[in-house]
Amino acid sequence: MKHLDHPEKLDWAKLPPAFRRIRLELAREKGHPTGSALIGYTFVAPLDADGRIDPNLWHQYHDFCRVVRFRPDEADDIGHLVRKPGGAWAFRYDVGGDQADETGYHFSSDQFIIGDYVSVREDDGLHTFQVASVEPV
Repeated sequence: MKHLDHPEKLDWAKLPPAFRRIRLELAREKGHPTGSALIGYTFVAPLDADGRIDPNLWHQYHDFCRVVRFRPDEADDIGHLVRKPGGAWAFRYDVGGDQADETGYHFSSDQFIIGDYVSVREDDGLHTFQVASVEPV
């Protein structure tokens, strides 16, 4: 989370109140029968009244929409929430472009409400995460 608070020279006080810090934690799956709070993502995004990502606010303030991918025994990956052609949302860590994005499966229609589930396509396939927290920035 500290990685989301210190981006260089961004004035976080100027953000509209719709911006939230969202934490996703791995839901139960093969190899993790109870899920894992140590595997997931924390990202900043503007949410509308229904808890969906607001593409208009994202467009205006996309530099603030950062993501941290966390895993045990690995350094955090730090990147951005991006909108791909066709409207899909993804996490991008490599600005140069040779690292694949991690695409949110139906993020454009998913609601980011505590307890709900969302999926992210990673290098090794689709994984389900539970929304663990949604807090004002």
